[in-house]
Amino acid sequence: MNLTYDAIDSTGAAVRDVIDAVDTGEAIEKLRRRGLFVKAIKQADESKAVVGKASSNLVLPLKTLVFFTRQMAILLKTGSAVVPALQVVRKQMKKPVHAEMIRSLVTDLEDGLQLADAMRKFPRTFDPAFRAVVAAGEASATSSMMMERLALILVRRRALRNKILGAMTYPTLLLLMSISTVSGMLTFVVPRFAGMFKTIGVEIPWSTQFLLNLSDMLTRYWGLALGAVVSVLTALGLLTCSPPGKRFLANIQTELPMIGRLTSRLIQGRIYRTLGTLIECRVGILDALALTREVTSNRRFRRVFDEMDEALTSGDRISTVLLKNRFIEPSLAYSIQTGEENGQLGPSISYCADILEEENAEMIAAMTKLIEPMILIVMGAVVGGVAISLFLPLFDVTSALK
Repeated sequence: MNLTYDAIDSTGAAVRDVIDAVDTGEAIEKLRRRGLFVKAIKQADESKAVVGKASSNLVLPLKTLVFFTRQMAILLKTGSAVVPALQVVRKQMKKPVHAEMIRSLVTDLEDGLQLADAMRKFPRTFDPAFRAVVAAGEASATSSMMMERLALILVRRRALRNKILGAMTYPTLLLLMSISTVSGMLTFVVPRFAGMFKTIGVEIPWSTQFLLNLSDMLTRYWGLALGAVVSVLTALGLLTCSPPGKRFLANIQTELPMIGRLTSRLIQGRIYRTLGTLIECRVGILDALALTREVTSNRRFRRVFDEMDEALTSGDRISTVLLKNRFIEPSLAYSIQTGEENGQLGPSISYCADILEEENAEMIAAMTKLIEPMILIVMGAVVGGVAISLFLPLFDVTSALK
């Protein structure tokens, strides 16, 4: 049953929480082993029990996860034990839900679990690869070093994500401005020209008539148009949130023109970084492949992982599989082959990740510079086409007056 308690920890701070135990005696004994002095304890009501159960679904945002991992690396490196380090980090958390997650880790550790096992409760924050590196650190007494490695991976991931978001901000603003400009012209400007054309009785060219008909439809049925846009956006949102939709997007993203190659390289960069780190942390190669496989849902790359697993099982090499796949950079595959031959597989894969991350950042910047003028050109062409279509009948009137 769930019991709520009020207690005092070893630092003298008050603690109020929920604990699961058979009875009050067992609960007090558990709390005593955690170093807590119980002042009051009673059976929890249903709402608190639900809260305790829901805490397992908490998620740390990437920025907060980077902070957590960095702080743990620093504290462990300076000689702190894991539980005191977690308690220090918990006090620095700004949001209560994030502090609740770390409190749960502390509780499980005090109950005798390893940190990697305690992290299983929060798979949306600590993925299998993350937990494998933590477990390797615990097994080899190098937890501080492994936390440093994880912090470096997360920092690079966050930096790349920020570059992508930053690179897409200006083109997105341009696109929104273009859509709002054209919508404003069709809704407010074109209807005034339509009334003027009726008054002067001028012959209207087909392009102008098309523009007037489109403006009339938007003016009359703007509610339906807005509803259609909202429906499309809602459908896209549901698609990205549902498991089938996520699989569909994961599979199609490498097949799209222009951005398919970049997406493939971004996935490869994350795969190489994870796989290289796991191998360098002395995780078994087959286990490392199984863990890294979860990095992506793209069937093309998952098929490569299946092929690598079969190759290793039959005594072949990873590089043999990589060299056969056309979407894997040959230069990187040859680098990995050299690392295999010289017993430096982990460092060679991590080196390939460094190269990919650097080149991907340059490719993102180049694509952004290409997208911006394309949007401006399209916007200018659309606005110019609207303007010409509106003034063509007026040119005819001017010619007739001469």
